[in-house]
Amino acid sequence: MKHALLTFIALLPALPAAETVTSKPSEKPNIVIIFMDDMGYGDIGPFGATRQKTPQLDRMAREGVKFTSFYAAPVCSASRAQLLTGCYSARVSVTGAYSPGNKNGLHPQEFTIAERLKERGYATMCIGKWHLGDAPEFLPTRQGFDHYFGIPYSNDMQRKSTQTGENVIPLVRDDTVLELLNDNAQSGIVERYTAEAVQFIRDNKAKPFFLYLPHNVVHGPYHPGAAFDGKSGNGRYGDWIEEADWSTGRILETLHELELDQRTLVIFTSDNGPVMSKSASAGALRGGKRSTWEGGIRVPTLAWWPGKIAPGSVCDAVAGTIDLLPTCVALAGGSVPAEPLIDGRDISPLLFGKSKQSPREAHYYFSGYKLQAIRQGPWKLAITKQKDVTEKGPRLYNLDAEIGEKTNLADKHPDIVAKLQALAEKMDAEITANRRPAGEAANPQTLYPSGPKQ
Repeated sequence: MKHALLTFIALLPALPAAETVTSKPSEKPNIVIIFMDDMGYGDIGPFGATRQKTPQLDRMAREGVKFTSFYAAPVCSASRAQLLTGCYSARVSVTGAYSPGNKNGLHPQEFTIAERLKERGYATMCIGKWHLGDAPEFLPTRQGFDHYFGIPYSNDMQRKSTQTGENVIPLVRDDTVLELLNDNAQSGIVERYTAEAVQFIRDNKAKPFFLYLPHNVVHGPYHPGAAFDGKSGNGRYGDWIEEADWSTGRILETLHELELDQRTLVIFTSDNGPVMSKSASAGALRGGKRSTWEGGIRVPTLAWWPGKIAPGSVCDAVAGTIDLLPTCVALAGGSVPAEPLIDGRDISPLLFGKSKQSPREAHYYFSGYKLQAIRQGPWKLAITKQKDVTEKGPRLYNLDAEIGEKTNLADKHPDIVAKLQALAEKMDAEITANRRPAGEAANPQTLYPSGPKQ
């Protein structure tokens, strides 16, 4: 029970609960969320990639819906907090990227998708990169997941093991370190994640399940498996994306084999934009990871559910990872309580082609606690100074007319600027007044005896 947090937020203003989609218990869909790491808007075939091949994701786009205006957050931990809680990262005070042994993490009294679905009778598992705190009280098994298997933070956050003398990262099962992985061992991680995912699906085929698969792909350093190393036309970066594509295909094949495909929603998306390099691509978007340019937080997103989602459909409405919690709960036949307050909304009408309008009044771009921009319809207002900008004052972009954010139209549309500024000020004040704390570990330490990386 999470009474302490409910007491903390008892006086918060209530927002409308997510729209409820009724469902009999036997009709509750399975839900799979595949969450990539540092993968850019232009890094997969459905969004224009050519240097690496992604036939399984191409299939998802042909058989499902492609979201072209889907938003995450600029950096790792913040993005994961948004997806799992349905809140902007600034609301739940998870704003950066946690290091091993950090005293902070996602507050144990926040509610996650896993917890909300467990209330609806779901089996739940997290496989992959957690990155919401590695103290025992912050691990997935304390946040609604029945089981966990994965690396609890970014794969470059190695520390020197006092036992082996090597730079390693821990591989954790549930709340116990299973192995310490050196660089060579990391090359098998996608294959191991995939095997775990397939087994979880098989083990829970008779009841509704929620599988959250946050890959380490393609956060550096890149460690494609032997079967994929050197196979793409884009170096190890492209090789690793192709391996993640293969992994996605294995999940889709397993669902088909078990006749679960028409009862399962699969969502594929990314945590933020790419670390800009000759290998990564944000497509036509400006900027990359850690920025609130479109290239930093607009992410390639696909949704697949045979028989429910129209094949080959495209959704241009503004949506994002904060909308996944209320959407999953609604599809499971429930509704999100008015408290604790969340920012996301049910986007199932967008999934099923019943609406082309975003269920939210606007989308807000936070970097840390700072609100840097706002989008409503085609209009994006950049409020604060962003990287590579020298001009002063707010900058207004029409993203439908120019996706690359180059032409400032603020002088031509002062009415739109004023309207968006007012919305931004209102949201900034509301979140500042009602921010909830991050968790704080009583005795923070790494999961294994270690010293500084060498």
